[in-house]
Amino acid sequence: MRKIIVCTFLTLDGVMQAPGGPDEDAQSGFEHGGWQKPVSDDEVGAIIAGWYEVSDALLLGRKTYEIFASYWPTADPGNPFTHRMNGMHKYVASRTLTSVEWQNSTLLEGDIVDAVRKLKTSDGGNINVVGSGDLAQTLMRHDLVDEYRLTIHPVIIGTGKRLFADGAIPTALEPVSVSTTKGGTVVGVYRPNGRPGYGSY
Repeated sequence: MRKIIVCTFLTLDGVMQAPGGPDEDAQSGFEHGGWQKPVSDDEVGAIIAGWYEVSDALLLGRKTYEIFASYWPTADPGNPFTHRMNGMHKYVASRTLTSVEWQNSTLLEGDIVDAVRKLKTSDGGNINVVGSGDLAQTLMRHDLVDEYRLTIHPVIIGTGKRLFADGAIPTALEPVSVSTTKGGTVVGVYRPNGRPGYGSY
């Protein structure tokens, strides 16, 4: 069965909104777009590239799809990521799009939960969910996430969309690997492991 892997850049206080640039997502008056660049380092880039090499598809919400589709088709061909991003299959979850033009893209039809369940049983390798905060929330609510790959950067910004927002389903996590880059970014890979246990000291 194919794995659904949520790959997300986070601040130390859990914000995932607009890491890539000031104009990426200004929803709700967000003023901290582009927070990731000053606190990233070469190790983070190499790790992310490795995550893409072991997956063969992306699952994207509308907003992230449109950001990617406006950039990667004409991106620098000398960037090794360009070929990878354009070549991977993209599955797009949207209530408003009627077509998708970026090469190797498929617009999922019908109920997104049913569509993702079918994807998980289809032929192919792992599927990365990148950005796509609303979509990630839906997948988590329906126990469709098999793994989290998180880069937790050394910055606090106080506001913005969080991956694990209020109302997240309580979930125990099994750590697969955790490391820290020279720039202080924590790179954690975790798998859901049932519900949390509770105790007392």
